[in-house]
Amino acid sequence: MSTHSAWQTIRICVEQALAEDLSEALLAHGALSVSIEDAHTDHDEEHAIFDEVGTTQSLWPQCLIIALYDVHCNATEQITQASTQLGMPHCPKFERQIIAEEDWVRLNQAQFQPITIANKLTISPSWHKPEDDKIRVILDPGVAFGTGSHPSTQLCLQWLVDVVQPGQSLLDYGCGSGILAIAAAKLGATTVCGIDIDEQAVIASRDNACRNQVQATFNNTNQAINAQYDIVIANILSKPLMLLAPVLCHYRKANGRIALAGILATQATQIIDYYRPWALLRITATLDGWVLLSH
Repeated sequence: MSTHSAWQTIRICVEQALAEDLSEALLAHGALSVSIEDAHTDHDEEHAIFDEVGTTQSLWPQCLIIALYDVHCNATEQITQASTQLGMPHCPKFERQIIAEEDWVRLNQAQFQPITIANKLTISPSWHKPEDDKIRVILDPGVAFGTGSHPSTQLCLQWLVDVVQPGQSLLDYGCGSGILAIAAAKLGATTVCGIDIDEQAVIASRDNACRNQVQATFNNTNQAINAQYDIVIANILSKPLMLLAPVLCHYRKANGRIALAGILATQATQIIDYYRPWALLRITATLDGWVLLSH
């Protein structure tokens, strides 16, 4: 099997105002790819740029630029040229990491092993053999968030295994890859809907539902939802969860269940207090510093 030459990744933390211009300049000066992330992901300072109820912000206040270069490229020189082009007074500080030459297909596949939930449900890539005694959700890594590896996703899957009853309806708000909606359908939910602000997530969710041979509807958040559900689940971030409190609770039937995730343990009390007018939430599960709140 063929191999790729070694690569190097460069990580640069910059202010919001510089992130896009510097990313474009890096691409113009030799970077093979560039991505921008929240510099405070998984910390209390994390900042949602999509509030999903009408306003958006272009980027995070503090951004992490991750640029990929060939290992033989003089990244310092390229970054200096990019910063000079933008009129920056000096080359920004950066971290450099070498990614050794490997069989990249095998290496990539080895990173994604099957995940078993409650000895009943497995989330596994298509290249793994199914386990006959378990319900299987086939999910390959892709452009949409949600492979089952993140603690908040595992908390949601465990909760679904515990609460989903045959014939129930479910809304997955912020569906990502569609993993929660698809798992619910495989657990017996018959009316399943997922929505997301990201059109790529909607496309990925539809593809994944087709691959798993389940019936589920996925739409963008700009399409109206004219229904209420037995179960509403949202695995996003604390700030959009607060903004969406009345919306999410409106979609829940009078005697329905609601579960929220993507919440750090340090944020749980704030979310519980915020939801009190609509739902009495409590911490029902924790994993690696993340919590699931449910009613």
